[in-house]
Amino acid sequence: MTYQQGERLLDEILKEKIALSSHQKTIFAVPYPYLLMTRSEVEEEKNYDVAAQNCYNKKSGAFTGEVSAEMLHSIGIPYCIIGHSERREYFNETNAILAEKLDLCLTNFIIPIFCCGEPLSIREAATQNAFVAQQLKESLFHLPAEKIKGIVIAYEPIWAIGTGKTATTEQAQEMHAYLRSVLADQYGKDIAEQVSILYGGSVKANNAKELFSCPDVDGGLVGGASLIASDFIEIIKALK
Repeated sequence: MTYQQGERLLDEILKEKIALSSHQKTIFAVPYPYLLMTRSEVEEEKNYDVAAQNCYNKKSGAFTGEVSAEMLHSIGIPYCIIGHSERREYFNETNAILAEKLDLCLTNFIIPIFCCGEPLSIREAATQNAFVAQQLKESLFHLPAEKIKGIVIAYEPIWAIGTGKTATTEQAQEMHAYLRSVLADQYGKDIAEQVSILYGGSVKANNAKELFSCPDVDGGLVGGASLIASDFIEIIKALK
């Protein structure tokens, strides 16, 4: 979307005046040029916030065109998506690079929304559990328990995004429960229960309520449906 289209979309969603409870949050993750506009739109709204879609994995230096976590913090951005499946696939972001990004976000008081998930070949080989466990281990497990509590995890079944294949609600709950068990093994059950795990596999207006009703699905990382105001409004209303 252009700046103007994005502004109209935000206005349409916010004018619905959906009151969020203390345990609910709606975060708009927008491209860099729209961050300040979005921050200003949500500033007066309770439990509405803004996220960057990415940041660079170095603190500073001669990396023309990149945006650091420190820059994001300096303009008051409280969240940042780390390791989205498209970043991993098209920009070759490794688990080690993502560990660096996580550290920089946390150093700069930015809450990372850390994405994990498996491609179709891994799902078909039935090795998805080991695959996502490795992603968590290599990017997150250097962190102490107190910092893990401040991270949001988003599970993306990459094989179910734009492929015509659909993950069932059962498959979503199964993987979310497994992710929580991996966290529990490393950090204990109490810590694992405090981590929000979002589902990012084609969340739509017609399946959000069913997905969010799963005990281990704490919300959604919404793609295409977030660009249609009426759809995204229904998804927000479907929050637990």
